Amino acid sequence: MNDLQLSQLQQRLCYVFHDPNLLLSSLTHSSYANENKKNGVSSNERFEFLGDSLLGMAVAMLLYNSKPELTEGQMTKLRAEIVCEKNLASLATELDLGSCLILGRGEERGGGRYRPSILADAFEAVLAAVYLDGGFKPVEKLIQNFFGKHIDCPVKNYTDHKTILQEMIQVKHGQTLAYSLIDQQGPDHSKVFTVEAKLNGKTIGIGTGKSKKSAEQASAKAAIIKLSKKY
Repeated sequence: MNDLQLSQLQQRLCYVFHDPNLLLSSLTHSSYANENKKNGVSSNERFEFLGDSLLGMAVAMLLYNSKPELTEGQMTKLRAEIVCEKNLASLATELDLGSCLILGRGEERGGGRYRPSILADAFEAVLAAVYLDGGFKPVEKLIQNFFGKHIDCPVKNYTDHKTILQEMIQVKHGQTLAYSLIDQQGPDHSKVFTVEAKLNGKTIGIGTGKSKKSAEQASAKAAIIKLSKKY
């Protein structure tokens, strides 16, 4: 990566590094480091490790401060959706990180500049470089800029009835919860599944859905309603 690319990337990041070498290190892929071990070149893998934690923390704080109506479970699942590889790779592409990556010859020939996993990792590594250079505040600002649009999207219904039911029955020890498919009807392209939830071998809820998973959720919901007065 030349000086012009380095300068342009910092403009896209809206952050100017005090130590540009940190940014260079965050963009150095393991394939290049492996080819240049004798020269003491290190990869960005440690940066990725740190950046992953920083990303999770920054998004968690953003959700906590901007979405007071969300439960812990909803925030956890929304955060996981926001920081998925697809989104990170998309943001890396938006920043044109691919053209700035320092790759080994084999990875270069194999299209590494466009590989989603490499781009996502590079995004996390760059966040770590920003943190090491300027602290957590600029990281928070970057997260707000990059992920604000995802935070502002309507929140999906993340209710997981199976998890809620499991937590309910754990109040008493020795409980056994199981789900069984008891019926399926309709053509292959439009089947309807029926599942029963059993507690210690006794049916406590039955539900239907267009997939086995959705039918299990429906049966768990029915069981929660039935057991809600007992637990």
